[in-house]
Amino acid sequence: MKILVITDLYPVKDGEKNTPLTIKDFADGWKKAGNEVRIIRPNFLLNSFIRQKTLYKPGIYGNVENINYYFPFWGNIKNKIKTEFKPDITVAHMPSGTLFADKLGIPFVAGIHVSDLEVLTNPLYKIYFKKALERGYKNAVKLACRSDAVRNKFLKLYPEYEKKTFVCYSGIDENIITKREWRGSKRVLTCGQLIKRKNIDKVIKACEKLDVELKIIGEGREYKNLRKLSQKPVFTGRLEHEKVLEEMRKSDIFVLPSINETFGMVYLEAMASGCITVCTENDGIAGIIRDGFNGYFWRNGIIEKILESNNQNEILQNAYETILNYTKDKACLNYLQEIIN
Repeated sequence: MKILVITDLYPVKDGEKNTPLTIKDFADGWKKAGNEVRIIRPNFLLNSFIRQKTLYKPGIYGNVENINYYFPFWGNIKNKIKTEFKPDITVAHMPSGTLFADKLGIPFVAGIHVSDLEVLTNPLYKIYFKKALERGYKNAVKLACRSDAVRNKFLKLYPEYEKKTFVCYSGIDENIITKREWRGSKRVLTCGQLIKRKNIDKVIKACEKLDVELKIIGEGREYKNLRKLSQKPVFTGRLEHEKVLEEMRKSDIFVLPSINETFGMVYLEAMASGCITVCTENDGIAGIIRDGFNGYFWRNGIIEKILESNNQNEILQNAYETILNYTKDKACLNYLQEIIN
């Protein structure tokens, strides 16, 4: 099968700090399964500047074509496309991908992210983007929601698309999966951009009076404010991926009460590393994490509850059995099967 992926959520080159690898993981998995895959990365330049994304000149970089636009894909967008490729299906992710794919006249699957929900609910986007995005969803052959939480929120807005939607969850490298028992060393870890919606201040306040070691991985504009809250946490700054995994394997509890998460690979990695993992209810990875079964939902006193519990090993065993179903290979196969269907 020939698959054209259209999204601005794709790295042109290695090492892009603000570009997650989740869509690239799907593309790599589809190629591994014997499909031919090409990528078009359409950039609405103002949006890229606001999101602090790495900007590139228009051109083809390997199997990725980068195309820049000053206006949000008005007019005949085909004129700028240099890639010679006749796909069987197009897979579009992020609002820019859906707007772009809807104009190509090729059957396409539209990926739904938190960014899509923002466009659909924020009054600022009502004049143009919302209507254009709604038209794209109507024309798409299927709608690939990035998590159960995203699907639930989307269907509250558009219940008529229930049969058209499915969840395209992400997966981790199965080589990082570790099975271990509760050690009780009282090491708490959180990891993410130091921005308000990650709610890392709540983790700091929750740990302040507890007999635990708190380590915080990440960088961002809230760093100075977070440092003022307590002398207790150790701030590591941004770490390379392998170093993050090392810190997870040293820790007992991973806590990130973030909101407005599309999925949250860091939670899967924490579970795979043997941490009891805490996320936000009805957000991101909630749906994979089940409160009191293979992890916990954030609430006041949850860290104390974990420390005082007698079922830590049961939680860890359930998390281990869960994570075996969320590897990259299985995630890619799940998504590919939906496309084939």
